[in-house]
Amino acid sequence: MKKLNINFVFAVILSACTQEKKETDKTDSKVVVMNYPAIKIEKGGLQTSIKLPAQLAAFEEVNIFPKVNAYVKTMEVEIGDRVSKGTIIMKLEAPELEQAVLASKEKYLRTRTELQIDKEHSMRLLEASRTEGAISPYDLSTANAKVLSDSILSNAEKANWDMQKSMLDYLNVRAPFDGVVTERNVHPGALVNASSKDKPMLQIKQTAYLRLQVDVPEALAAQLHTNDSISFFTSAYPGRKNVGLISRKSNDINPQLRSERIEIDVMNRDNSLAPGMYADVIVESRGNPTAFVVPKSAVVISTERKYVIVTANGLRKKVDVLTKNESVDNIEVFGLLNLGDSVIIRATDEIK
Repeated sequence: MKKLNINFVFAVILSACTQEKKETDKTDSKVVVMNYPAIKIEKGGLQTSIKLPAQLAAFEEVNIFPKVNAYVKTMEVEIGDRVSKGTIIMKLEAPELEQAVLASKEKYLRTRTELQIDKEHSMRLLEASRTEGAISPYDLSTANAKVLSDSILSNAEKANWDMQKSMLDYLNVRAPFDGVVTERNVHPGALVNASSKDKPMLQIKQTAYLRLQVDVPEALAAQLHTNDSISFFTSAYPGRKNVGLISRKSNDINPQLRSERIEIDVMNRDNSLAPGMYADVIVESRGNPTAFVVPKSAVVISTERKYVIVTANGLRKKVDVLTKNESVDNIEVFGLLNLGDSVIIRATDEIK
């Protein structure tokens, strides 16, 4: 009997617990009560530093190819030599070109002599024509036409002679600007061809003045202006801070990289830097004053969208946003938000 009572009591307790659980589940299915910590959004940009890869390039560089077919006579420079603008860096020789200059000169002198003779003949006919009936008008006009024709021919031969002399001047190769010889591919006695563009005879780069080229994301590029100060570090001199000013902006967005090319002029008086060096550029972003600032954990990024969860009066809604500058804890967002809205601090895609 005692055992039966114990079983009965246990059955009653179990039934009561089951009934209570059903009622709780029923209540929970109607109203889900769950609190999520929220924070009011603030307005104002975040000032951050962004590191971008960049490369140093020569301010000016040129590959020197032959203008005429010739042989290399002498080389005046070697790799690493510094040259000044206008100095002769190599000499070529082309006997055929020299003969062509002499031939064009002879043709010009001959046409000039013929022109002088025709002018003298025309003047004599003109004097004789003053005597009525001595010279026919046809002979006089023919003589004048001959003078004009010879004058045109003489001018043409003079132009050809000047052109040949200019071609002859290409045999003396001169430095186009102050710089350093960085490449040499020919030696004395080599035949160089004007039609060959495979390898240059010489390459010269200006190294006292360099360009630092960096591709800046379009959102950040809009905040940068000419003469803004930029800091950068090179792999060759770690820890050494270099400073330059923005000199040029391309004003063109690369459609593949979504970035804008910016150049910083760098003085290299001690020649410690070299074209081709890799550099890390530190860009200071002042932030967008119209942006809203929220904790980074408040932004949910899924495969379909990027949003924050705004809560008000016990209701929650997802608001799509764009993100820009970010710090260690906070991030700038843009969207259909209002100052004073509260967003869930630790938002997840599972929050309904």
